[in-house]
Amino acid sequence: MKSPMQRRAVLRWAALGAATQAWSVRAEPGWPNKAVTLVVPFPAGGGTDAFARPYSAQFSKLTGKQLVIDNRGGAGGNLGAGVAAKAAPDGYTFFMGAVHHSIAPAMYAKLDYDLEKDFVPLALVAMVPQVLVVNPKNLQGDYKAFMEAVRKSPGRFNYGSAGGGTSHHLAGELFKLQTKTFITHIPYRGAGPALQDLIAGNVDMMFDGLGSSAQHIKAGRIKALMVSGSKRNPSFPDVPCAAELGLPDYTVTTWYGLWAPRGTPADIQARLLEETKRLAATDEIKAIWASNGAEFPSITGAQFGSFVSNEIKRWAAVVKASGAKLD
Repeated sequence: MKSPMQRRAVLRWAALGAATQAWSVRAEPGWPNKAVTLVVPFPAGGGTDAFARPYSAQFSKLTGKQLVIDNRGGAGGNLGAGVAAKAAPDGYTFFMGAVHHSIAPAMYAKLDYDLEKDFVPLALVAMVPQVLVVNPKNLQGDYKAFMEAVRKSPGRFNYGSAGGGTSHHLAGELFKLQTKTFITHIPYRGAGPALQDLIAGNVDMMFDGLGSSAQHIKAGRIKALMVSGSKRNPSFPDVPCAAELGLPDYTVTTWYGLWAPRGTPADIQARLLEETKRLAATDEIKAIWASNGAEFPSITGAQFGSFVSNEIKRWAAVVKASGAKLD
């Protein structure tokens, strides 16, 4: 049995704990009062970076406070997601994840974060089709010539990805399933390193999000043979779509979104969404998104959360059907 002094000490600590908890979810007046961190779970140069960096630049311009990119690559984007999930929910750390994080639950037996429980969904910021790109020296000609080469030599050619369980990986496995071909998967720590090896000729092809490949395609460093889906991309009208090439069911879209750690003050979430809508309307962002063959969807909050839940279910079915495994 506790003494009166012990009971008073317990009550003081309980009161302090309650006060601390209340303080942790109270928005700081005039947010942001200092630099804000955006955790990007892949190395620089990948698809997430292609949208995170211009987003960061416009956010900094509009608010007068720097939005700092923190690249945390590894484990197919899951290392960075785990870091962001454990960040203090004080409104100074946010997370830009991608479609890969809706695939991860079906590919990994254990994750140190839960996308739906540890984060608050804020906004879908970009959507781009997946594109089949090749090193023009390793694989020459059009899509027909590509398929002839792949069918003639099963296992000879390989494709790089941003890591096991990413959309790059699953897009490749889905392609193999639908075309009944065999291409070796080479996982990297992000799309950036994989793209550099593709450009250097160390891998033969990638099933990449158009956002990270666009500038390399335009510069002639890599060649696009196909965009996924049933229509051509307006930014690359000469690249045929999957449906034209006999793959009507090959639809893979890479998307990128914003989350906050669970517990982030609601008014800060609202302010970030307000700034996101403002920057999405700027000429700079419109031009960059168009150049990357992307759209900036108006999907936020609960609607974005529902979108993510549906993606988790959809990709679980793709993983099961394709038999995809981590390398």
